[in-house]
Amino acid sequence: EGEKGGWPCNIVYDVLDAMIAFPSDNDNATFEALCNALVRRTVFVTGAVDMDGCPEADRGEVAFIGRSNVGKSSLVNMLTNRKSLAFTSKTPGKTQQFNYFAVNDKPDLERQIRFGDDVAGSADRDAFYIVDLPGFGFAKVPQQQRQHWSDFMDEYLRLRPNLRVVFHLIDARHGPTEEDGRIMRKVGTILGGEGTMNHAKYVVVLTKGDKNVKNASSKNPGTVARAVEEQLRQTMEQNGVGYAPVVLTSSETRLGRDEVWKYLKLAAAR
Repeated sequence: EGEKGGWPCNIVYDVLDAMIAFPSDNDNATFEALCNALVRRTVFVTGAVDMDGCPEADRGEVAFIGRSNVGKSSLVNMLTNRKSLAFTSKTPGKTQQFNYFAVNDKPDLERQIRFGDDVAGSADRDAFYIVDLPGFGFAKVPQQQRQHWSDFMDEYLRLRPNLRVVFHLIDARHGPTEEDGRIMRKVGTILGGEGTMNHAKYVVVLTKGDKNVKNASSKNPGTVARAVEEQLRQTMEQNGVGYAPVVLTSSETRLGRDEVWKYLKLAAAR
C-alpha cells in the first residue's frame, strides 16, 4: 500500500508535472494509471456542521464550493477516479454539511471510523483531506440554513489553518451568477486578509465544459463560449479575485483533471 507498494509520491508528482508540460503523447489510460498512483485510498471521515466538527488539522486540505447542481460531487469523483466517493444526486442541495474525505490515509481507517476498531498504521506522507461544501443558491434550502452555511464558511476560510486550496466551481455553460460574485467577494476579502490563519490558493473551476460541444470526446472534450469567459473575468475583477487561475473541466470527458491536480498536490505535499 502507499509508497511501499508503488512509486514514492514525490516521483509521481514529478511525472504529473512532466506530463502536463509535454501533453502530446499522453492518453487517458496513462492519466488513469497516474491517478490511481496519486489516490490509493479514499474514505468518508465525517460531516461537519460547525468548526468543532472538523477533523484535526494534521494534514493539508482542499475545499470545493459552488452553486447547487454545478457538478461538485461528479468532479470530485472524477479527480479521485472513484464512482461514488462524493454523493451524486439529481436533487440539488443534497450536500447538507461540510463532507470530509481522507485521501491516502492508513489502511482500514473506514473500519476504525464505522466500528471503533483499533486499527494500526499511519497515514501516508501525501495524505490530505478533500472537503465538499454545501451547494449555495438553491431556493428549497431555508434562509436560516443558508445563513448558517455562510457564517460557517466565513469561519472556515479564516480559521482553518491547514486549508491549502479553495476550488470555486462555476457552470461553463452559464458563467457566474450573482451568488458566485458574492462568494468571490467573500474569498477575496478573507483569504490573505488580516487574521486569516492560512495561505490558501483560490482557483476557479469551470465545470460541464463537454455540454458546450456536440458529441464530446477525448479529441473534443469541451469548451467555454468567449462571452461567458469575458463575463467571468469581468466578475472576478469586480470582486477582487482577478488574479485567480481558471481551469476548464468536464467530469464526463475528464477534461482538466491534470490541471486541477497541479493544485491538489499543494495539499498533499509535506
